[in-house]
Amino acid sequence: MSIPSVKLNSGLDMPVVGYGTYPLKGRRATDAILAAIGSGYRLIDTAASYDNEDAVGAAVRESGLPRAELFVTTKLRGSDQGRGSTRAGLERSLERLGLEYVDLYLIHWPLPAVGRYVESYAEMAELRREGLIRSLGVSNFLPEHLDAVVAETGIQPAVDQLQVSPSHPRPELVAAVQRTGTVVQAWSPLERNTGILDHPSVTAIAGRLGVTSAQIVLRWLLQRDVTVVPHSGSPDRQRTNADLFGFELTAGGMAAIDALDTGVPVKQDPRTWEEF
Repeated sequence: MSIPSVKLNSGLDMPVVGYGTYPLKGRRATDAILAAIGSGYRLIDTAASYDNEDAVGAAVRESGLPRAELFVTTKLRGSDQGRGSTRAGLERSLERLGLEYVDLYLIHWPLPAVGRYVESYAEMAELRREGLIRSLGVSNFLPEHLDAVVAETGIQPAVDQLQVSPSHPRPELVAAVQRTGTVVQAWSPLERNTGILDHPSVTAIAGRLGVTSAQIVLRWLLQRDVTVVPHSGSPDRQRTNADLFGFELTAGGMAAIDALDTGVPVKQDPRTWEEF
């Protein structure tokens, strides 16, 4: 299975569908990642705080694929933010991964109360010039956070990984980020424990098209130009979660999923959320 890519502002091509590794750890994580790679995934998403970078690195090595064929993302944890600490955080991630560079490095949360995300991003820019990072990115950043890092460095983040899903489609935020040229990537696109995949609006469209509810939600995001990193430990679901390019949602189908917006703000508000 071949997954299309999007061109990032760094010049790098990033698959529009990646494999999210949270919450797997250890050998179970390595085996799941190897299954995903076998199904055609080439983007593997991890983070220092997931405590599974070693398992990701093992899968990269055991896959037998050339390093250049895999796109590895990891994230700077909150406790490593700041001048000097950012470099150390990345170096520890690279050591756990067993890699010489990562394709995309994200600041996991802005933590504005801590006030170190701008200096962290500036140090990441230096690390990119040294070849340890190929693309600079952020996660859970709102437009004001993006503006702050660009004002300091002149470098627009290549990717902003955000919580975007049917319950929280966040159209205004997604559009605002996309207007800057930053690619939006949805984390937890299929939600967790909300029952969204069993909603009649989703299952009805899935039934008409002969695909799964998860495929409907992921296709809805792709048609909004939002890239995705779904997670599943099941090889069968991994395959269907990446098989999104042989069907298309109509305008009515898109509107039906849009209408699932709960109107409730996300629980983890980037202006106040603290995660270290």
